[in-house]
Amino acid sequence: MDNKNNIEITQSDLAFLKLASKLAFDNIDNGGGPFGAIIVKDGTIISKGVNSVTKNNDPTAHAEVNAIRAACAATNNFKLDGCVVYSSCEPCPMCLSALYWAGVSRIYYGNTKADAAAIDFDDNFIYEEIDKPAAFRSIPCIHIPDTDAIMSFKKWASKDDKVKY
Repeated sequence: MDNKNNIEITQSDLAFLKLASKLAFDNIDNGGGPFGAIIVKDGTIISKGVNSVTKNNDPTAHAEVNAIRAACAATNNFKLDGCVVYSSCEPCPMCLSALYWAGVSRIYYGNTKADAAAIDFDDNFIYEEIDKPAAFRSIPCIHIPDTDAIMSFKKWASKDDKVKY
């Protein structure tokens, strides 16, 4: 099976995505949202995550973020180079950003962001907000220049033994 990226979708890919989808389905009965994700490296599952936003009172506890946290703990590394993510739904802006920061190789997903919007998980407003200049966002983002904040950046820039990320 092929897609618009001309990347072959294997039977293993389908099986991993089916597992992520089952996690999402089962999570509803466990008090979580309808989202599941797994992270795989070299054909082996290294972590699973489900949406626990309302269970944990944590707006960042999306399936992908929970899977990233578990994978980083399992590998003892903040980078997930060579890892593949299988998510029951197209990642939201926060999760997509986190997956980029983690350095995953590929993301497969089942439902689209339009499918999510159809059940009241609509992230389109965030995409629109990101495109606006800071002064025009619905949450005011106010730059205060000439503070001591720059001192930490200067200290970091001069640090010889820093771990870049």
